[in-house]
Amino acid sequence: MDETHQTSSPTAPGAHADLSTLVITLLKGVIYRENDERLWGTLLQLQARVRDYVSVLALDLVLDEAEGYAFLKSRPEPAEDEAVPKLPRLVARRPLSFPVSLLLALLRKKLAEFDAGGSDTRLVLMRDDIVELVRVFLPESSNEAKLIDQIEAHINKVVDLGFLRRLKTASGPASFEVRRILKAFVDAQWLADFDVRLAAYRAQLTGEAGSADDE
Repeated sequence: MDETHQTSSPTAPGAHADLSTLVITLLKGVIYRENDERLWGTLLQLQARVRDYVSVLALDLVLDEAEGYAFLKSRPEPAEDEAVPKLPRLVARRPLSFPVSLLLALLRKKLAEFDAGGSDTRLVLMRDDIVELVRVFLPESSNEAKLIDQIEAHINKVVDLGFLRRLKTASGPASFEVRRILKAFVDAQWLADFDVRLAAYRAQLTGEAGSADDE
């Protein structure tokens, strides 16, 4: 009886190109379903290969099909007593100021309240809404314009971080969509300690303001 030799077919060149595109895009930032349906569909098909690929770089793929986003995060560093070599971080940590952290916390709580209402899937806030959300926790200032400018700078930082998306408007005040990826960075346990954290933020900010007044 003749032996039949079977050879596995090589991976299609297009699949290699798709994998490369996915990994490069993820290394540059977040992939959103709403921004590129085709790329998102390709990611769902190749997510196992993407996970294997980035694991070599000590990265994990975080993919939320329900919310429609995916990103890479560094694996936790080994403990000091573990005999495992520490690798350089490919995804750098971004230190945040107290006001920016405060704004992220307030937006996350707002998103949780919005989801509990179940009325829509997109939380859109006007610029003035965000300003009022933050200003009640900041030290009082005699210079209203300067305070507003500071809060707008914090809003712009959160936009740069990808947690707010500025919406295009023909006229009228600026509006922003709270990106749902914020839920992946500020988890339920963090929210459980929300009031304690806010008290710490407020004490820190008040202390900084007092030090500035004494100078």
